[in-house]
This record gives sequence, structure tokens and C-alpha cells, in this order.
Amino acid sequence: MEKTNLKISSSPHVRSKDTTSDIMFDVIIALVPATAFGVYQFGLHSLVLVVACIVSALLAELLYEKGMKRPVTVKDFSAVVTGLLLALNLPPNLPVWMAILGSVFAIIVVKQLFGGLGQNFMNPALGARCFLLLSFSRYMTEFVYDGVATATPLAVIKNGAGLEGVSIRDMFFGYTAGTIGETSAAALLIGAIYLLARKVISPRIPLIYIGTFAIAVFVYSLATGSAPALAGEFTLAQLCGGGLMLGAWFMATDYVTSPITPAGKVVYGITLGLLTFVLRTFGGSAEGVSYAIIISNILVPLIEKATVPRCFGYGAEISKEQKKTQKAEAKRAKKEEKKSAGEAGEEDAPKARIDGKGIVKAIFAIFAITLIMGAALGVVYDVTKEPIKKADEKAKQEAYREVYPDAKNIIAAKDIDYDKFNEAVAALGYPSDTLDEINYVADDDGRLQGLIMVVTNHDGYGGDITMAVGITEDGIINGISFLSINETAGLGMEAKNKSFTDQFVGKDVSSFKYTKSGSTRDDEIDALSGATITTSAVTDAVNAVLNVAALLLGGM
Repeated sequence: MEKTNLKISSSPHVRSKDTTSDIMFDVIIALVPATAFGVYQFGLHSLVLVVACIVSALLAELLYEKGMKRPVTVKDFSAVVTGLLLALNLPPNLPVWMAILGSVFAIIVVKQLFGGLGQNFMNPALGARCFLLLSFSRYMTEFVYDGVATATPLAVIKNGAGLEGVSIRDMFFGYTAGTIGETSAAALLIGAIYLLARKVISPRIPLIYIGTFAIAVFVYSLATGSAPALAGEFTLAQLCGGGLMLGAWFMATDYVTSPITPAGKVVYGITLGLLTFVLRTFGGSAEGVSYAIIISNILVPLIEKATVPRCFGYGAEISKEQKKTQKAEAKRAKKEEKKSAGEAGEEDAPKARIDGKGIVKAIFAIFAITLIMGAALGVVYDVTKEPIKKADEKAKQEAYREVYPDAKNIIAAKDIDYDKFNEAVAALGYPSDTLDEINYVADDDGRLQGLIMVVTNHDGYGGDITMAVGITEDGIINGISFLSINETAGLGMEAKNKSFTDQFVGKDVSSFKYTKSGSTRDDEIDALSGATITTSAVTDAVNAVLNVAALLLGGM
């Protein structure tokens, strides 16, 4: 018999020549079309953001690994990919320091603190984007296109304007507002084709994701009364916008945070599609891709556990008698084990050892970190409390002067029972409006000129809307200024424009109502296009103030 020399090695026995750096470099090449188009479309500042994100991601990884005495992995290009993906998910006008903060968060908190590449439980770039969204929501939701602050196409649709004013062709090629890398579905598909050709990714997850989402949107659109053609257009708009293509092809396919089992990939893709549909349709945001991918990333261990392929021969049909025999044997073996362990005595029986020293160390470390962070937050609060208070007071006084420019003296009303006033306001039909402050406007001789009131409406699209409203002694609106408003850029935020607020000024009416067909009377207000919720909130707040002013001025 011929002797054969066998080489013994650990699995896996089939290896690929592709390295991590090769794969990451391919991803970078695939993102070049979307990056180049984004820079061309949004200008130099977007290029600065891309460079800042990449450089800060590389430096964060290098410094952390050097400081922790771990192998330096910046040459594998994974930090470059993270920085680039984060940049493509940012608004083109975002301050550079915020982008740098996001990159550092992605590398240190999401990636390195969990063990580095291969250990992170969610996509680092998306984790950082969601961190920035929660921390700096106003900056992360403001989009500029052609030098004008405007809303994304999906935000326009979400705010009730439908497909009017939305061009699917522009959305496909990228001539719309949005983040640096999400607007051009065409550029992203070019990159996706490159990845598929290089066999870097499988089409299974992206196609199932996109298909599930498209079916859900189309069926929902039909169920809500849309004609098939209109439902089709609506579905295409949803597919081309909101970063769906960027998320589906470049982030949902991340090797680390997606399932490795074939059935798991199917479940993962369906989960992504349904989550994106639910978040976009019923959530407060018009996007939803980022949160859908992060939630699905967290579910990956459960998905893989439920979809692990069975070993060869496992699950083959056996007779009922065989099953009974196997169960009986298993019970008998279990009893024998317990009996043997008892006879062997406590010394020989296996014990579950508890690392008490390790637990104490962990508790002490958590306590110390909590104490330090709590103290740091307390110091920051004490340092910033007064400056913030002064800034708020300054903003309030500026708003007062804006709504009543010729006011000689502004005197805060004393002994006002705001609870009673707000009960009266609710009884008059404005339960969502809260009166916060009442100020008297008087001339140098102390004669009453009018009122300045601060009112908050709680039904704004983006949350509470707080306004200062000036009213003359005749009960006529003298001016309106916003102290707090977080509506959608290019839609609800247009309420701050004088062209809108001036519609309320100088009208001798007891209340206002809004119309979408053009105002023809003094008590009618032209609604903001695509922002009827904001229009309604502002109109209700003004009406509430008019009612309170009638009570106050009538009693003087």
C-alpha cells in the first residue's frame, strides 16, 4: 500500500485568498461613484466632511490600539470604510466637529470597546449616525440643496404633500436634498454591481430586503385607497429615497453584523424590509433605514441560533418505539449520573465555581465609572447652568422686542394662576395649548399698551412649538416670534418666515383658521405647503392667546 503524507491542521480547511484589506478596498472602490456624485452635488464642504470622517476614524483606531497595547489594524482599511460610510450618511452642511465626534464614537465605542473588527454587535457607521441624530437632531435633519434649506423628498411625502412636487427621476439620479451619499440611487447601484461582480457580497440579503419592503409599501398603498399606478409610483419613490439603497447594499451586508446561515440571511432580509416599512410608515421619521439595520443587527444572534443547519442525518424519521426507547435510556443515564455523583462524595462531584474576586472587581469598576461620570456631568451642569439660563433669557427678551418693537416697558405679570388660565383655554377648545408667561406692555407714564404672552402648543409635527405673541390693547396681533420649534426643514420650519407669521398681524378678528385654497378673508391663513400639522399648531396657539387676551383686556 502506498504511503501518503497527511498534513494535520485545524479548520477551516478551505481558505480564500481574499484578505480583509482586499475586501475593504473593494468596498471603498464601490462607494466612489456615490461619494463623487455627493461632492459634485453638494460642494466643497461635503468633501471636507468625508476627509474629516476618514482621518478621524483612522486616528481614533490608531491611538486606541496603541494606548491599549493591541495590534494596530489601520492597514486593513476597515476604519476607512467606517469613516466613509458615516460621512455618506451625514447632511452636507453638518459642522465638521460633529462629524469627527461621530467617527470617534463609531471606532471607540461601537467597534473597539467590543473587541475590534469582527466583534462589534452593530454597524459602527450606523451606530454613530444614530448617536448624532439623538445628540444633534436639529443639525442632522437640516438639508440644503442649491443653497436653500429644504426637505428631503420622503419628508415632503411624509408631511402629507403626497407625490406632488416629487420627481422619481430626480430621486433616482440624485438631484434632490439628502445626505451626502444617499441621494443618487444610480451611483449606489453602480457600486453594488461592482461588489457583486467581485463576489464581495451576495445579492440574497439586499434583494430580499428591498423586495420585502417594496411589497409591504405597495400593498399598504393599495389598502389605503391608492390606485395601482399611484401605488407603484409611491413604491418607487420609497425605494429611491431615504438611504435605502445605501443601507441595503453597503451596510445590511456587513460580514460582522449579518447572519452567516443561508436561512438566517432570508429571515434577516425580511426583518429589515418589514422594520423599515413600519418605521417609515408609522414612525415619526421619514427614513427608518438606520434604525431598522441596527435593530436587525441586534437580532442576528437569535436569528442564527434559530436557523443553524442540522447535522447530516439529524432529524431522520424514526419509529415511535425507537423514540420511547431513546427517552427511557436518556432518563436512565441521567439517574445513573446523579447516583454516581452522590456516591463519589462532595470532593469528586463537579462544582460550579464562582469567581467571587472577579465579580467584586467588576462591581467596583462599574461603581467607579458611574461615580466619575456622574461627577463629570454634575460639574458640566454647574458650569453651563448659568450661561444657558442667561442665553435663554436673552433670546426671550429679543423675542419680546421683535413682537413689540415700540414697547417702552415690559413688566412680568404677578400673581397669575396659570393653571386656571390653561383650564379656561382647554374649555374654549384648545387643550393642546399651554400659556407659559404673561407680560404687560406699558408706556413711560405706566399706561397699558398691550400684552406679550408666551404660549406652547404640544401638537407640532416635530414636538412642542413655543412662541412669543404680542397683542395690542385692542386685541390685535402685533407680532409673532418663535422661541422653540423643531419642525421639518423646508416644510414646517417655514413657519418662522415673516411671509407666514405676518398673515396674523394687524387683523381685527377673534380667531383664525387655515385654508389650502388661498385666503380670501382676514380670519383665513394660507397653510404651509406640505406642513398642515405645523400650520394647525401655530394657528391654535395664536387663537388660544387671542382668547386669553380677550379675558384680560376685557377685565381692565
